[in-house]
Amino acid sequence: MARGGQGLARLAVVVRAGAAPLWWLGVAAAGIGVVPEGVTGRRIGVPAGAALFLIGAAGVALARRGRYAALAREAARAGKYDVLQDRAVTVRAWRRGHRWWLLLGWAVALGSAFVVPAAGGMLLAGLGTGLWLKAAWLGRLERTGETLLWVRVDRLDRRGGRPAGRAVKGLRGTGIAAGDAAPGGARRRTAAVV
Repeated sequence: MARGGQGLARLAVVVRAGAAPLWWLGVAAAGIGVVPEGVTGRRIGVPAGAALFLIGAAGVALARRGRYAALAREAARAGKYDVLQDRAVTVRAWRRGHRWWLLLGWAVALGSAFVVPAAGGMLLAGLGTGLWLKAAWLGRLERTGETLLWVRVDRLDRRGGRPAGRAVKGLRGTGIAAGDAAPGGARRRTAAVV
């Protein structure tokens, strides 16, 4: 980067990047997974899947909140020469880096349907829901502090994951209008020009 600036990716966008693929792969695996009777049968498989959905969603949504909150409190102001990465670039990097894990998870969820119908797919969908809930929580944190949170791209691993991992020593903050993603990592809605 010019003059010592850093490439920065939105924290909430990195967290949210896996939500849609996990959700849709989970829904597809659960839908297909209802077809085989499995070892346990559908009467056990579907309620077990619903329980796994709730456990997965809650576990992912609540995991490491203390770490995220601590990093947010200590966020330094972004520098003049820091480069803010576009939302689409961040999402693409995460999904490209995790594509084999996503496919493996989908294959395992499909395979588990022959033992417990639909349960693996519902768990996968729950993990995606948990990521979405965590990103929404980060969005509330950003709105409360009126600061968008950014993580240095070089502190993320090459796959674009682990936004609050051990390598992340701190976050950067910008004004609420910076970048092309709204608080929470969703696409920023622009007002129509009249």
